[in-house]
Amino acid sequence: MSTESLQFFDLSQRWGHGMPEWPSAASLNVRTLQFHAKEGVSVKEIEASMHRGTHMDAPIHVLENTPYITDFEMHRFFGTGVAVSIPKGKWGVVTAEDLERATPRIEPNDIVMINTGAHRLWGDNDEYFSYSPGLYKEAAQWLVDRKVKLVGIDVQALDHPLGTKLVSHGTGPSHPWLEREYAEHSGRPLKEDFPLWEPSHKVMLTAGIPGIENVGGDLDLITGKRCTFMCFPFRWYEGEGCGVRVVAVIDPEQKFRFESGL
Repeated sequence: MSTESLQFFDLSQRWGHGMPEWPSAASLNVRTLQFHAKEGVSVKEIEASMHRGTHMDAPIHVLENTPYITDFEMHRFFGTGVAVSIPKGKWGVVTAEDLERATPRIEPNDIVMINTGAHRLWGDNDEYFSYSPGLYKEAAQWLVDRKVKLVGIDVQALDHPLGTKLVSHGTGPSHPWLEREYAEHSGRPLKEDFPLWEPSHKVMLTAGIPGIENVGGDLDLITGKRCTFMCFPFRWYEGEGCGVRVVAVIDPEQKFRFESGL
């Protein structure tokens, strides 16, 4: 079958020098080793954490003695699925009810891309990294129970920012003022609404479901549609995470659709 009619959509944020980074120590350095005016070739060296930009976490990132990035089943990185619109504002929580009502309907074995609208704020700013919406334990458990294949979301992490070390979780708080701001915003102590540290990571990843953070790019163009997705990480032995290029494919003639019984 000819693939000339297929439409390809890049759902990845740009990666490289000057890219927005999660609010901890900056960890992306790009250095020129050789360049054309001197050596006649171009060679660059990159030193970076893989937890930057559009990337995928492995279970070992959040829980000891759990699988690495190469331990995910390969079929999870390719297949049909849906991009769903679940618009949320500052500190909004994507709920199980939101996922249940989403259109197109999320089915077992789907790859799911969640569009909260936050990717439009992608940048070196608090609006994206500190005040974004996100998933929490109940929604993550719904996705596991629905037996989806892979999940991507257009926010700073698989977990709501108030479930990360930005506040008093794990090695935090790196941003202690957010706890005061949340109490003023909601009228409740932060730990009353967000008592757990990265529960979405732990629930989904330990169930074998890869999670992709910072989805963006052409996401709006495919939202509300059923597509074919592909998003392979590096074959990085003992890797705890990895950058990915996320691509969606649509056939406007409806002649192509990948079906998987895996």
